[in-house]
Amino acid sequence: MTFTYSRKDKLKSKKLIEQLFTEGKAVTAYPLRLVYLKTDFEDGSQLKTSVSVSKRLHKTAVARNRIKRLLREAYRLNKPLYFNNSCGSYAFMILYLSKDGTTFDKLNTNTKLLFKKFLAQNETLIKNSDSNNSDK
Repeated sequence: MTFTYSRKDKLKSKKLIEQLFTEGKAVTAYPLRLVYLKTDFEDGSQLKTSVSVSKRLHKTAVARNRIKRLLREAYRLNKPLYFNNSCGSYAFMILYLSKDGTTFDKLNTNTKLLFKKFLAQNETLIKNSDSNNSDK
């Protein structure tokens, strides 16, 4: 995996986003929340990700867009470090929960913590799928 966030890595399907919020599981590292769902994609990509910032908490579009831009950059930089050899494909939605503004450094450290929590929560699933693949 490279340090890119290309078009095929973006979660855009309304059906999949609805399914993500109804059936998905969540991990929180305040002020970030990761909602995820294990799924298969037709284009063969491993991860599809989207970011969201509440309009209720951040009234101006300038503030929302800045936070989303920082979130996407933190995701782009940390994706290869945590998901380079992941098995399975996931749909991710990263939500920003705080009313306060933020800096890139804070978001970057919280993104790393969020990914560590996600991997720890799904460690058993990943190990089970690895052992099933090695049995074949």
